[in-house]
Amino acid sequence: MPKPTKGPRLGGGPAHERLMLANLAAALYTHKSIKTTETKAKRLRPLAERLITFAKRGDLHARRRVLSVIGDKEVVHILFSEIAPLVAEREGGYTRITKVGNRKGDNAPMAVIELVLEPVTPKAKSTKKAAAPKAEKVEEPAEVVEETPAEEAPAEDAADAGAESQAEGEAAEAAAEDAVEKKSE
Repeated sequence: MPKPTKGPRLGGGPAHERLMLANLAAALYTHKSIKTTETKAKRLRPLAERLITFAKRGDLHARRRVLSVIGDKEVVHILFSEIAPLVAEREGGYTRITKVGNRKGDNAPMAVIELVLEPVTPKAKSTKKAAAPKAEKVEEPAEVVEETPAEEAPAEDAADAGAESQAEGEAAEAAAEDAVEKKSE
């Protein structure tokens, strides 16, 4: 849980901050992207993402909880019917904050906060053997290459010879890696 804010809250009292963040969240859901100060964007992000999580749940209680924060039925409808299905596969990180420089009038740092609505691409699983526990590691014998008798083997061209030498090189590398792992244990 974040530490409660002490002192001034975005230039007003706690009720003013709560209403300001609710209005910013409503504008974010309506326009999909808003430009505001960095401080307001950073304070808006947890609230906006929590409301999107409620919208992903989609039941009546979640809708009523979101309505208690935002209060605008049209915005809540947009959140539940349009935004929630687009982020259904995403497990968090529904917003993106991009810094855009300082405001001309008072030099306040500005940022754009936007919804991340792109589909999620699953990460490729790594092919390392590090995921297996070391205690259960079973050594496999080195791959044995069988040679055919000279009278049965067809004439080899350069491509076949290159493929065999590459396979032998890979087997030698695997044996060297196993020896290094044994030494480190």
